[in-house]
Amino acid sequence: MTKKEYQTYVNEKAPKSPKLINGIKAFVVGGLICIIGQLIYNFFISLGLLEEEVLSITTIIMIFLGAILTGMNIYDEIGKFAGAGSAVPITGFANSIVSPAMEFKSEGQIMGVGAKMFVIAGPVLVYGTITSVIIGIIYYFIRM
Repeated sequence: MTKKEYQTYVNEKAPKSPKLINGIKAFVVGGLICIIGQLIYNFFISLGLLEEEVLSITTIIMIFLGAILTGMNIYDEIGKFAGAGSAVPITGFANSIVSPAMEFKSEGQIMGVGAKMFVIAGPVLVYGTITSVIIGIIYYFIRM
């Protein structure tokens, strides 16, 4: 079997992904997560807190909600339904930290939870930090 024949065979057997429906699901669920964040933000602004404080509080609450829903196995179901719509917001980041920690808790607190917690999110943190440092340096030299 040639490479081209094999690719044709795989394309015939692979399930077809409903891209439009998946995109709509991701958009709606991601939008709902953002609406929840906006409602939390508006609530704390209405209490008279400073915007800087409210941004931090909102972020913390959204991460907490993502972690709690992951712990209750609800966020995984949301992820199966919405795909990237649940992975892109900050609640998806919380899910990427909590899921491996839960999966490997049987291996102990240090070698299980501690070592595996950042398996998925670790590269994102590393490359995000490196990118922000590089951009900061470029910005510093541009502003000189």
